[in-house]
Amino acid sequence: MTQNAMAYHANNAYRSAAVAVPPLKAVVMLCDGAITLLQKALDAQEAKRFEEGHAYLTRATAILRGLSHHLDVTRGGAMADRLFRTYNALIIACLRSYGRPQARENFRRIIASLTELRDAWKYVEATAGKVKTPDKTLESAAGR
Repeated sequence: MTQNAMAYHANNAYRSAAVAVPPLKAVVMLCDGAITLLQKALDAQEAKRFEEGHAYLTRATAILRGLSHHLDVTRGGAMADRLFRTYNALIIACLRSYGRPQARENFRRIIASLTELRDAWKYVEATAGKVKTPDKTLESAAGR
């Protein structure tokens, strides 16, 4: 699949999730999907099913790319910029790690980082409606 096709699919995945569920829930769901796909990519690589593993890796990075490209920098400011750099750093780490001898350890760290980020989004989602004077920075950064 070409880069343009991957970008198209990433955008569609984000838009579909954003229409069906609230934006913060969509971000959590997309992070969960990326985590699952990265684990499948690693499992496939270790089983020497390299094409299958690469397909999972490509789908996971497409999700991360979609998340990074749908940040609202004008409303999210520095937080959105930081998230953009984080998502892109995770993409680069995934691509550099796949197929390497230390892939298991590298992917464990990448998945742990993405899990921590997902948990932070879950916390924001859970507390978004409970604060009397909410700071909309994180919601804005999520593209809301």
